[in-house]
Amino acid sequence: MYEYCVECPEYEEDCKGKKILDATCGSKTIWFDKENPSVIYCDKRRESFSGIWKASERLCSIDPDIQCDFTNLPFGDDSFSLVVFDPPHLKKVGETAWLSKKYGKLGENWRKMLHDGFAECMRVLKEDGVLIFKWSEYDIPASEVWDAIGQKPLFGHRSGKKSKTFWGCYMKGVE
Repeated sequence: MYEYCVECPEYEEDCKGKKILDATCGSKTIWFDKENPSVIYCDKRRESFSGIWKASERLCSIDPDIQCDFTNLPFGDDSFSLVVFDPPHLKKVGETAWLSKKYGKLGENWRKMLHDGFAECMRVLKEDGVLIFKWSEYDIPASEVWDAIGQKPLFGHRSGKKSKTFWGCYMKGVE
């Protein structure tokens, strides 16, 4: 059996040669190559939807390689060299809003969910592996997220129109 998928042998073929895990791929908006052969794309959703914005139709397709929850990943310990973690960041948005459909929505238990998701991403990360954590401070400041997960990034960068998106870098074995 291939080492990456010891927890779920049905994914063995999907995992061969994959060194990178995107645990929360959504519609893969951060990826230049949305079908990168080195990446396993995961998300708990699998759906397509559309909406109208200013007389234009918008389409969104969430089609992960493996459908799973980032708080319970179906991979063995120490499986990936790089993990990308871009969890939902919206709290104050309606269930039917475009942003909620596209990015997901945080519940009242968001602190525990992010803590557990971060721990799970670190579990599947190899020793000295790198985790990239993307967070939008649309509703919740990054400082509250770092408190919830119990660790600040080694370094990071702000981006976006209002510099509300934060990219943080972690390395397993380094705090």
